[in-house]
Amino acid sequence: MSRAVQTMFDEISGRYDRLNHLLSAGRDLAWRRTAVAMLPPLSEGARVLDLCGGTGDFAAALRRAHPQAGCIIGDFSIPMLARSFAKGLDAPPVALDALHPPLKPGAFDAVLCGFGMRNLDDTAAGIRAVQELLNAKGTFVTLEFFRPDGLFARFFYGALAPVFIPFVGAALGSRRTAYEYLVNSVRRFRTAKEYAMLCREAGFAETKIRALDGGIAHIIVARKLSGKAS
Repeated sequence: MSRAVQTMFDEISGRYDRLNHLLSAGRDLAWRRTAVAMLPPLSEGARVLDLCGGTGDFAAALRRAHPQAGCIIGDFSIPMLARSFAKGLDAPPVALDALHPPLKPGAFDAVLCGFGMRNLDDTAAGIRAVQELLNAKGTFVTLEFFRPDGLFARFFYGALAPVFIPFVGAALGSRRTAYEYLVNSVRRFRTAKEYAMLCREAGFAETKIRALDGGIAHIIVARKLSGKAS
């Protein structure tokens, strides 16, 4: 990920949670709960990586739903990781580059990634890196804002979001450019179906797509288990 994007997240880390909850009307918390619920059963001591985990909201949702699992939070922004640490989560923060994570291949039963893959310089390489971190039956859950392909989502990201999101971010003291970046990165990203195809190309044998709130966000579950892709 570029140094400019890293610096942007460093600078907005103190307001990141509050703005996300406000801009999504709290739906981002519900989306994480739904994504965690789509994980397969996790055994005692299962190992989970919250990739691009930022301030730890995904790890917190995992802890509530699967207290028996162990989790670490990986992110490239030290200030964001510091916010996760301050929450008292039982999930050690680790500074890392998602394209080159310094973690043991096959070490994880599951990898979660919330709103992070869109920020990588190479999405396909990021997916391949996750695939290598998972064990033979591992699961990769992505919660993301994908380029819209439905009518409502195209209207939201084409007409409403470019005006509303940067305005609210600036009004609450954050950098307007950071939230302009958010909207533009969605419009430049892949669709959910294109992303699922990248997962299959990276070696995931099974994918499932779930649209949230009219396609504003999507969850994609990719599993290394054998099975028919859908």
